[in-house]
Amino acid sequence: MSMIETPAVHHLSGGATDHHRHSSKRKLDEEDDGDFSDLVCVRMRKEEAVNSWSSSSGASGAAGSGCSVAVQKPRSHIQFFVRMMSAGNTIVMQAFPEDSVKSIHERIQSMKGIPVFEQRLIYRGKQLQWEQTLAECSIQNDANLQLVGRMRSTEHPQAWQIINDMVSLVYRLCCGETVHDSLKTIKGLITSYLNMTPRIDNESASGYFQIFMSSSAPDVLVMLYVSPYAGNKDCAESSVRHFLSSCRNTLSKALHGQCACVVLEFCKLLRRVGSNDPLYLYCRSTFGSLLETAGVSYAGSDNAKGLVLIKDIFPFVFELVNCLLMDLDSSMESHRAVGPLSNDVVDFTAFLVPLRTGIKEQQAVNGSMAQDKSNKDLLHAKEIEYLHCLYMQLLNKIDQCLQKMDQSLAGQEMMEGDNLYPGWSHYLSILKELYQISKLYDGAEEKLWSVLRRHRNVVCLLIVRYAKRTDEHQWILEHRFVTNFESRRHLAMMMFPEVKEDYEELHEMLIDRSQLLAESFEYIARAEPESLHAGLFMEFKNEEATGPGVLREWFLLVCQAIFNPQNALFVACPTDRRRFFPNPASKVHPLHLEYFSFAGRVIALALMHRVQVGIVFDRVFFLQLAGSYIVLEDIRSADPCLYTSCKQILDMDADFIDSDELGLTFVREVEELGQRKVVELCPGGKNLVVNSKNRDKYVELLIQDRFVTSISEQVSHFAKGFADILSNSKLQQYFFQSLDLEDLDWMLHGSEDTLSVEDWKAHTEYNGYSETDIQISWFWEIVGSMTADQRKVLLFFWTSVKYLPVEGFRGLASRLYIYRSLEPGDRLPSSHTCFFRLCFPAYSSMAVMKERLELITQEHIGCSFGTW
Repeated sequence: MSMIETPAVHHLSGGATDHHRHSSKRKLDEEDDGDFSDLVCVRMRKEEAVNSWSSSSGASGAAGSGCSVAVQKPRSHIQFFVRMMSAGNTIVMQAFPEDSVKSIHERIQSMKGIPVFEQRLIYRGKQLQWEQTLAECSIQNDANLQLVGRMRSTEHPQAWQIINDMVSLVYRLCCGETVHDSLKTIKGLITSYLNMTPRIDNESASGYFQIFMSSSAPDVLVMLYVSPYAGNKDCAESSVRHFLSSCRNTLSKALHGQCACVVLEFCKLLRRVGSNDPLYLYCRSTFGSLLETAGVSYAGSDNAKGLVLIKDIFPFVFELVNCLLMDLDSSMESHRAVGPLSNDVVDFTAFLVPLRTGIKEQQAVNGSMAQDKSNKDLLHAKEIEYLHCLYMQLLNKIDQCLQKMDQSLAGQEMMEGDNLYPGWSHYLSILKELYQISKLYDGAEEKLWSVLRRHRNVVCLLIVRYAKRTDEHQWILEHRFVTNFESRRHLAMMMFPEVKEDYEELHEMLIDRSQLLAESFEYIARAEPESLHAGLFMEFKNEEATGPGVLREWFLLVCQAIFNPQNALFVACPTDRRRFFPNPASKVHPLHLEYFSFAGRVIALALMHRVQVGIVFDRVFFLQLAGSYIVLEDIRSADPCLYTSCKQILDMDADFIDSDELGLTFVREVEELGQRKVVELCPGGKNLVVNSKNRDKYVELLIQDRFVTSISEQVSHFAKGFADILSNSKLQQYFFQSLDLEDLDWMLHGSEDTLSVEDWKAHTEYNGYSETDIQISWFWEIVGSMTADQRKVLLFFWTSVKYLPVEGFRGLASRLYIYRSLEPGDRLPSSHTCFFRLCFPAYSSMAVMKERLELITQEHIGCSFGTW
């Protein structure tokens, strides 16, 4: 059974929402003062109680006096107050100290008609026994008692006891009473109550939350928050925060729906205090975070019970949109403007997630679009239409912001590390939410992409500067026309874990150069994927050099070995020897599939460490990794002869091909382990002649067998190895889908341009030398006369970088340095590749310097010559 008597305290909800975020905290108006006065001043002042005394003495004479009943007070009487939990008012009573508790129950029955056996009087957290006297119970003047139903009438008596004890204590504090360790006691009661709450979402758990609401616990805590007595506000704030954080952190997600209903009540009450009130903002954030897992429902749905309704969320969304509109205005005003606050954006996102879900469910049930004004039965149609209006307001405002941003950056080349307006930092998050809303309304998405296309440059800058690993970016990568290579690369790179700087977390490798491929395979292929996520630490046996420079060298060497055609794993494209795709005949190696997984891991690790390895994929390989279908035009580079043949078959005269002059059937010949065999492209393919009607199908099946079926296992294992390195292995196909083939070329191979001496010089600094020294002039003159290959070897000797990023020297992780060494002039240059340092002594002549540099730019010397 539920409690027979429940407290009824005046609720603070129901007032208009205050959307003006930046206004100072207003005092309550007269109407609000009345509401709070009812709460704070439930206990009648003593003089008011005396004044309300009527000439008619005794309980029977007072019965008709309404909420406040006064009894004539002789000198020896004590006066006390009984809070009516059901009626929401207080009885002022007088009695002798020697009167029994039972007599008080009988007087209450005569006044209120509540049977004695259904009454329970609580004082200082303890139930008063019938046989006790008021003196024995320590009832004194102005004591406050609570009248509730008997514990045996409720399903959860212990929970009722705890919450009523808490309400009683809070009520005493509201009346100005000083209670020792009140905050500690309230928090302890809250913790005890939540600890006994069931951890699964069932009727029992629902009953516990109903107890909290029925006992008016939210009301009295907010009453304490607005209480004028010293310390009460801090006590209430700490108690409410404790309750909310405990709900979120200790209760299971299955109960978040029940929690959300309670937190919603807190929000409604506190909103009347002020929309800028810190405790209200905290409650609002908690409510939003709970909704992300709790879900919502709409009125009339079968599962509406126990869930927050759509109509309950709209006021918060409206409030937050108004906040964002004003903050976006301020973000355009000056360099110092902070713009939208992080909490507001997070809350906005949190409320929109369940709101969109609820609207979609409603649309599915009603079978109509949200903005269909003709559907008179559509629930919350006005609110949904208003959400569309809010969407348009926000979109127009963000359009203005992006335009202002574009104007502010006009003519500037933004470099990494350059300061941007702090107010711009949340634009991208707001745009993502606008995208989510746009999918609810016809034509709204097109308007959004029109805005983003118009401001493509600043959108890309926002992505590079503010996109976070924790965000979800699929929404913008699906529309690559509003991005550029730099922004797509940035988003793709965030699918990898972040390389750690702490060497103790790195996966260590000690490899013999003579056993490079086999030992690298053991270290990488046999490792648990998680152990590779922090990054790699590399060292060659019998060599002192360690650090990032050695790691870059290892990546280059191991990739050269993996893609070496002699190892039979990959085949180079005939027209572009940089491009590779899996070798259908790779099974000649017994561990070939494991090596493909190893290759996938190595390539992913190279990308994660931002090392250009000089290897690129053929289109057929790239498309299969992206899960895309292969068509004729995709095989042009991989097999030019087959491409030409297929084109000819498709372009031939229909009569000629129907004459069977070509003698083609649905088969293809394959050479495997030195033997040729015939493979049918479809069941019965040997007997199916190619003609003008089925030639399209023949070409399609031929391409699929040659470039899909024959290498499907190899591609699958490579993809699995690649996925092992991503933060989320499920993102493997999405990684390749988010890029163009050219993007991946630039990320894996780097720049195709000849090394520019001027760009090189512009990104070099000096230590021990100055730019005007004769040795520096000689050096750049000698570099300028080198061949392209010699420059690559010199750069590799200097940095262990053989292929520059597509941005050139600007894209390197550091500037380059030339150090003056104190060694004799006959010594060769040395390098510290980890720090991009080239060291050489002050050579006596340009001829001597040129001789030394030419020596180290020989391929067999320049590689692996750095010290560390």
